[in-house]
Amino acid sequence: MNFTVYPAIDLREGRVVRLYQGDYARQTEYAIEPLQLAHEYAGEGAKWLHVVDLDGARNGQPTNLSTLTALAHAGLKVQAGGGVRGEDDVRRLFDAGVTRVVVGSVAVRDPQRVIGWLERFGSERLTLALDTRWRDGSWRLPSAGWEKDEDATLDELAPHFAAAGARHLLCTDIDRDGTMSGPNLSLFKHLRHIAPTLQTQVSGGARAIDDVRAAREAGAAGIVLGRALLEGRFTLGEALLC
Repeated sequence: MNFTVYPAIDLREGRVVRLYQGDYARQTEYAIEPLQLAHEYAGEGAKWLHVVDLDGARNGQPTNLSTLTALAHAGLKVQAGGGVRGEDDVRRLFDAGVTRVVVGSVAVRDPQRVIGWLERFGSERLTLALDTRWRDGSWRLPSAGWEKDEDATLDELAPHFAAAGARHLLCTDIDRDGTMSGPNLSLFKHLRHIAPTLQTQVSGGARAIDDVRAAREAGAAGIVLGRALLEGRFTLGEALLC
């Protein structure tokens, strides 16, 4: 199985930012334009770009569409989400040039609707985002930009989507997101156990090249790299060599 490195751009009001553990009040803004950053990543050899519309995730509809459209035409395949709630949102992102749409909150709240999208658009066009935090003895699945707790658990939904033909799963350990504390490899090994057919993308906490290697060795299909690249902990070229 190929291992894909996804450099990430998180957008808020058209700017490149990072949040700490998904907290909108704990934001770091970076002094680089999104399109310039995308071109730099392409120049370093990236094939994919992961884009999160943070305004969309909070507002419930894609918001940074003009920036997303520009990024989707920057020479990289784009995986993007944030605010996708209905089929019209999915089509809107496809029309903007996005290769693969990330579906998060609606996958947690209405799994059957998303299974219908998998049948309609194909499993290669959608990535399910089951972002999780360990609470009360289970992996819980919050929604709406991680601000609203839902009843569903990761152990319920990941196998359910796998059985329905889903292929790509993005999973963030929210408690590690933006913390530079290393990815939670035990979580991703657990995912391989409960849903072995899903191609899982590791997200949250990567801080060093060893984390990229460890994710691959844990059986992940890819890793999303945000803050570590933005702050120069290692280069994208070094990550791609893994």
